Amino acid sequence: MGRIIAIANQKGGVGKTTTSINLAASLAVKGKKVLVIDTDPQGNTTSGFGVDKNELENTIYGLILGECSVNDCLISNVVENVDLIPSNVNLAATEVELIGVDKKEYILKNEVDWIKDKYDFVVIDCPPSLNMLTINAMTTATSVLVPIQCEYYALEGLSQLIHTVNLVKERLNPELEMEGVVFTMYDSRTNLSMQVVENVKNNLDQRVYKTIIPRNIRLAEAPSYGMPISSYDPKSAGAEAYMRLAEEVINRKDV
Repeated sequence: MGRIIAIANQKGGVGKTTTSINLAASLAVKGKKVLVIDTDPQGNTTSGFGVDKNELENTIYGLILGECSVNDCLISNVVENVDLIPSNVNLAATEVELIGVDKKEYILKNEVDWIKDKYDFVVIDCPPSLNMLTINAMTTATSVLVPIQCEYYALEGLSQLIHTVNLVKERLNPELEMEGVVFTMYDSRTNLSMQVVENVKNNLDQRVYKTIIPRNIRLAEAPSYGMPISSYDPKSAGAEAYMRLAEEVINRKDV
């Protein structure tokens, strides 16, 4: 069975979506078959792969409510070797719709179980909050990857996230592990970025990936063209960083 990685951090703007899109695309370039699941109502991962999220008939929203099957909402080969379960703003209503629903923490897991064996990796982009969508992602996943922006408040909220991961592991998904932490938006010109990296390494006994994702103009531009960085500018510093991260993720044996 392949690995299912939830990319989570309840802080917004830390590079979750950028990491979901570009890690998935980089794994695909390295010959892996990847499924990306967008569980964020903003649908930025969906549009980042060039899909018009507002024109979609079937999305993860319908899947969670039982209105369509996993194959109905699957979009094949958004880039080569990457399939997508898309999202849009309708998903914002899920929390209310699921009130009183039995075993609602496992809805996504039960659907993904039908198709997960087709993939080497499943990458789940989580919303920037610890809500029922994030819980569903964590009950589905085998590990949680946490992007951390190299800025002053980087550690704020991280202990809460780790506490949530541990609770889910204890009560809902004993398979769940911390995949580790990846630093994003690193600016080598600032002392602050370097201090944050050191600070997190000293405060965390979690695995910290060696690859650090730099601040990179091309990386920031790519989503507006609906392309992962590996397609938009494969020679950019951002593309090379995500390739190295994909290599590290593939070679990680102790999950």
